[in-house]
Amino acid sequence: MELSEKQQIMWIVYHGGSSALLAVVLGIFVALTVIGIFRREIMWAYVRVLEGFANTVGRFFAWAGLLMVLQQIVIVFLQRIFRVSEISLGPLGYAFTKDLSWWSEELKLYNAMIVALCATYTFVQGGHVRVDLVYSGVSHRTKRMIDMAGSLLFMMPVAILTWKYAWFFMWRSLITPATSASDTLERLMLKARAVRWNVETIGFSPNGFNAYILFKVLLVAYCAMIFLQAMAFFWRSYLELVEGEASAGKYLDKDTLGEGEEAFEGTH
Repeated sequence: MELSEKQQIMWIVYHGGSSALLAVVLGIFVALTVIGIFRREIMWAYVRVLEGFANTVGRFFAWAGLLMVLQQIVIVFLQRIFRVSEISLGPLGYAFTKDLSWWSEELKLYNAMIVALCATYTFVQGGHVRVDLVYSGVSHRTKRMIDMAGSLLFMMPVAILTWKYAWFFMWRSLITPATSASDTLERLMLKARAVRWNVETIGFSPNGFNAYILFKVLLVAYCAMIFLQAMAFFWRSYLELVEGEASAGKYLDKDTLGEGEEAFEGTH
């Protein structure tokens, strides 16, 4: 049976947060793991690709921090010194013009980009704050076993659970009627008769930032990147377990402050 355009939208909504998608993703993870167990160089390739992806995305969106500071400085100068009420970007006739309050509230989007898209980059770099009660005092093999268990028991389940609700939370701001994680496929197909695009454009103030749907998209992207990094971390931990302590940090692309600055790295 061929689905209509509206039914196709609901099909995507349902399967994007369904147990069927989870089964497929976990099946791919298991299959790749089995292949990697017999061909460790292939598993190292998985790790390098996923860690490279996290580093690339994180290094790019980390510049949002600088953009956030510069934009705030511009807003302060224009508002306090030049008494400007609007900012326009773009060529004449096609300028994107918004009130200063819009640009001021939009700064939160840069912060959200850093949190959502740089989290896995920070993880690869070893920059997250950790409370260590046991880890530092155990052997290399025990550390790798703890890391593997952490990937399977904490990172993956949290990413999956957050994705399930973030996915429907995002779609509730894109279409009407509203959808939820408890909706069955049959119920969504019935709702498809009335479905229409209704992208959220509500702000917290009359002239304030009104693209809060982007925060919900970032939340979904965050969950996907966390799950991918959990896979990479499990595979790295397994490889470092079977190959021994000499393989710790193998192929790890960590940032450096430059020659002569080694004493300051890892202290922030």
